Amino acid sequence: MPDESRPPADLAIVNCTALLAATGDRTTFAPGSTIEITNGRLSNIDPNPSESPRAREVIDARGMVAMPGLINTHCHAAMTFLRGAAEDVAVSRWFNDYIWPMEVNVGERDVYLGTLVAVAEMIECGVTTFADHYFFMDHAAQAVADTGVRANLGSAFFSSQGPEGLAESIAFAERWNGGADGRITTSIAPHAPYTVHDDDLRAAAKAASALGVRVHTHASEDTAQATLSLHARGLTPIQVLQETGVLDAGVIIAHGNGILGSDIPLLGQYRDRVGVTHGPKGYLKFAMGELTPIAALRAAGVPVGYCTDGAASNNTLDIFENMRITALTQKQIRDDATWFKSAMALEMAGPESAAVLGMRGQIGELTVGACADVILVDVSGFHCQPVHDLAAALVYSVQPSDVRTTIVDGRVLMRDRQLLTINRDALLAEFRLRAREITDRSHGRSIQDYTS
Repeated sequence: MPDESRPPADLAIVNCTALLAATGDRTTFAPGSTIEITNGRLSNIDPNPSESPRAREVIDARGMVAMPGLINTHCHAAMTFLRGAAEDVAVSRWFNDYIWPMEVNVGERDVYLGTLVAVAEMIECGVTTFADHYFFMDHAAQAVADTGVRANLGSAFFSSQGPEGLAESIAFAERWNGGADGRITTSIAPHAPYTVHDDDLRAAAKAASALGVRVHTHASEDTAQATLSLHARGLTPIQVLQETGVLDAGVIIAHGNGILGSDIPLLGQYRDRVGVTHGPKGYLKFAMGELTPIAALRAAGVPVGYCTDGAASNNTLDIFENMRITALTQKQIRDDATWFKSAMALEMAGPESAAVLGMRGQIGELTVGACADVILVDVSGFHCQPVHDLAAALVYSVQPSDVRTTIVDGRVLMRDRQLLTINRDALLAEFRLRAREITDRSHGRSIQDYTS
């Protein structure tokens, strides 16, 4: 009989196969598990339940894998408007001829709508937390608050905006940190060392330290950036972040394909507060050359997590897809089929991605006391059968449509593929109409020049 002395849980997931751990080369799954959620936290995980749980709501997850909600460590959510609007061009033309001229048209309501579409896609893909780096971020924050997801949000700025950009980034971080019942955390968000002056980087680092948040910036996005920085300044972009105090403050480094061997020991000194995001689909599309040195960063203790960047470059906000591409490209780079096992791929998806955001132990794992961010994945489809290796099925076979239920902070946001906090039809009607106007470039203006 259930323990009547204990108050009932808010939600119980029964008959699931729980992904309890993924570390290096080993995964731990527990078939037939019961997971209980109380006050937005995982309150009990029983791999061998002897009785039915006491809970206000019960989800029968028979035949499904319960795993930590996925984490998108770097994106520009509202750029869903620009999905497919700039294809088959080099990265400099992508910025200068397409994206930055189109972004002149983006307004406050657009960021709200674009973020809602991104959130809907991510919920359907099993992403429960994302780190966003964009403009008009009060409206992105409102989208997060309205839909129930978790996010780390930063108000992006360029030095070309003058002092107002930095001031707003700091004010936003202070205004929204801890918002939406704690589901929103914030960052200070200078765009990159090549678009933000050193003094502004120093001010961003100082503000981040004072507020207890991280800096979120693009740096060493490819080896060309690192080479140009070395020639122009005698410093790599990573060294610029060190010189300006950004590494010391703590930073989410977007992309890092151009992180050089000499940068690794430096990053290792700050491994407790520095993380690197990796979204290989976009890098391969743009033929950006070498990829983020994941093996060297991991050896130095620097966490690396998956990201999608914006839908304008990556086309989807699907972390399963980027996990799969990462696993394949890492084996190819290393010329070693035994490297980057499925367990390592899942570890990066969970605790390592959480660490990039400074949230290890809070999200990205199914442990008692962690935030109740859980997804239920159906592996019964033909494309997963037979399941000889469940970890490999999650990495190489599962599709976004296999995510049946998405739970954040103990709240069910999608049940059996039905979104519960977003009106799909109304959102898409307004979004599609506005997308035609945003992609107009006839005005001849741009928000910035891309020179790296």
